[in-house]
Amino acid sequence: MSKRPNFLLIVADDLGFSDLGAFGGEIETPHLDALALQGLRLTDFHAASACSPTRAMLLTGTDHHLAGIGAMAEFSDETIRRNPGYEGHLNQRVAALPELLRDAGYHTLIAGKWHLGRTAETSAAARGFERSFILEGAAHNHYAWSPNVPPHKMPRLLHAVEGTYRDGLEPVTELPKEFYSSDAFTDRLLDYLGERAADDTRPFFAYLPFSAPHFPLQAPDKLIAKYRGRYDAGPDALREQRLVRLKELGLVPAGVEAHPVVADTPNWHELDEDGRRQSARAMEVYAAMVERLDWNVGRVVEHLRGTGELANTVILFLSDNGAEGAALEALPIVGKRAQRFIGKHYDNSLDNVGRANSYVWYGPRWAQAATAPSRQFKLFTSQGGIRVPAFITWPGLRLQGAISHDFATVMDVVPTLLELAGTSHPGTRYQGRDILPIRGRSLLPYLQGDEAQPHTQDETTGWELFRARAIRQGQWKALYIPKPDGPGRWQLYDLSRDPGEIHDLAETEPERLRALVGHWQRYVDETGVLDFSFTGRLFRELARGLLRVFTRQPRTL
Repeated sequence: MSKRPNFLLIVADDLGFSDLGAFGGEIETPHLDALALQGLRLTDFHAASACSPTRAMLLTGTDHHLAGIGAMAEFSDETIRRNPGYEGHLNQRVAALPELLRDAGYHTLIAGKWHLGRTAETSAAARGFERSFILEGAAHNHYAWSPNVPPHKMPRLLHAVEGTYRDGLEPVTELPKEFYSSDAFTDRLLDYLGERAADDTRPFFAYLPFSAPHFPLQAPDKLIAKYRGRYDAGPDALREQRLVRLKELGLVPAGVEAHPVVADTPNWHELDEDGRRQSARAMEVYAAMVERLDWNVGRVVEHLRGTGELANTVILFLSDNGAEGAALEALPIVGKRAQRFIGKHYDNSLDNVGRANSYVWYGPRWAQAATAPSRQFKLFTSQGGIRVPAFITWPGLRLQGAISHDFATVMDVVPTLLELAGTSHPGTRYQGRDILPIRGRSLLPYLQGDEAQPHTQDETTGWELFRARAIRQGQWKALYIPKPDGPGRWQLYDLSRDPGEIHDLAETEPERLRALVGHWQRYVDETGVLDFSFTGRLFRELARGLLRVFTRQPRTL
């Protein structure tokens, strides 16, 4: 590139690995597909197992236990939040990517889901974004609608418009009647890009983190109707179709063994006709949400093409974790109240599903249609929870139109973009305070063909959230899934031969497992992962029950 590039960072919320057409899906995503196919598709790219931890890693280049989101703020208490790294917001021990790019002369813009703090002091505007319109939390209505109930009386995970959005440092108390999240975030980002003065020669860093397709599943009626009947064969049939397509595209090995579906739910043939209709409708709405997200990405691309900036823009796209398999009513403490509240204040009748006053999600079986051949889905540290679809593209990329099967993580984004911007991370001091160094590694030498792999075989990477754990070194991964959703002990997998994490080698490779568990302990020591036996009672209760939320069938469907 003759000058410093612009950056467009796009994040989808809970998008499944095979949802996009370029990743094997049947959903119509022509704009993202075009970008992915002309760039480099990453099939072994990893995030955290849930949204806010990933966003912390993505914007800091370090582990979320260090950056302030050791546990999701929605499910922690004061006992937890007193611990360094568990503050519930992006803390001051890290320097954020927008701060560093702003200092390097970039115009920094965000429109979308922040999920890294719910005060002015912890907002995007306070962490380096010059222009910002943000959704502060998670699981919000995608329209400008909320029940006529005071916000403090709404169950956890169901939110009113009030206290949800922030424009710069100021809270937003009212939204336009025509508001729809994906459209509104894109509108605002296009406004920000359009405001740039003709004589402003600064490159831009534009961050577009959608809240779609996170539940509640909601989309425009016309798009939902477009998918009517598409999913009437059920999730198992969709899973098989997508696996065939993944193999055809070379995104997974031709002989891959897919992990069996993990769900304490009825099979499709066990549902009655109404149950199948309701479940298929939820998937129809989900597909419509993904297509609408794609349409909005197309709007941004067309704007950049029209201004002549597309040729100098690095575009990076990813999902923030594996597909969402939640069953909200099973959530400890929250679930029953949420179910009663939804039944009283929302209309989940078949013809209304997907509209502003409906509140549904699609459950673990549809989620595993999207994560296959991997094991499980969001919130699990198995591959289905942490391996995400991702691609990077720009005209200067040497690996155009290629597929990478090499390991990388969201922590690699910060050093990669900083190197492309011609700047570097400050190390251990920033703005007069001590900060933590990054743990990610720049992908630029790999992307330019100067290195064979982004990471060496000796490097280790760890994961932990709500007692689920993993540690990986090269092709080897040790995995710990707590009971009752796992054996409650360490398992060992050779991902090069067994990407579905089916064949546990713990007994046949005990020394290798012992070495990996030793690396896990070093990861704990380096990142400050809490010992849950010493945490607060509320958090222990939530941690024990949260994984169960992700394997039970929601009664709303």
